Amino acid sequence: MEEPQRRIRAAYTASTITVYQAYSPEIGRPAAREGRFPNAWKRDRMTWIKPSFLWMMYRCGWGTKAGQETVLAVEITRDGFEWALRNACLSSYVRGVHPDRATWQRQLKHAPTRIQWDPERDLRLHALPYRSLQLGLSGEAVRRYADDWTVSISDVTPLAHEIHELVGNGDLESAARLLPQERPYPAPEELPAHVRP
Repeated sequence: MEEPQRRIRAAYTASTITVYQAYSPEIGRPAAREGRFPNAWKRDRMTWIKPSFLWMMYRCGWGTKAGQETVLAVEITRDGFEWALRNACLSSYVRGVHPDRATWQRQLKHAPTRIQWDPERDLRLHALPYRSLQLGLSGEAVRRYADDWTVSISDVTPLAHEIHELVGNGDLESAARLLPQERPYPAPEELPAHVRP
């Protein structure tokens, strides 16, 4: 079956969804150990969460890029994730979606979350012809993410390295078996049209 151009793909349960982030060990290790982001984690900055494991691997280079050596799987409530979607603005102006550029800029300035659709990746991190979600959190959304939505935080760096090694050895079949089981996420019906996949 052909993939739609845009889709939220994620590992999720009845009440939670897993998103990925990568940090320096100084932030990532305490977060995984305590199940909460440490005081050194900056709440006044925009933070981007990615439901796609392979998109996160593309972004952090399998946990090898400076400042992104610790890959975290953050399990958050679906209620929180869907609040973020409902309150989001697209990260770039789209003619026909927004009445005009000025309206989009006003929406962007006041929205606590941003939606960006980026090419999904394969195991070799090549771009695929369809897109997956990135969600930027700022202001109120960052506080809710850290204090209310987060259920657990796990360090999945060893998994990233193991999959990367298998890919490097050409064993894509074994690498694929280790990937988190992501499936299409059922976007709520009440989502505004401009943020629906």
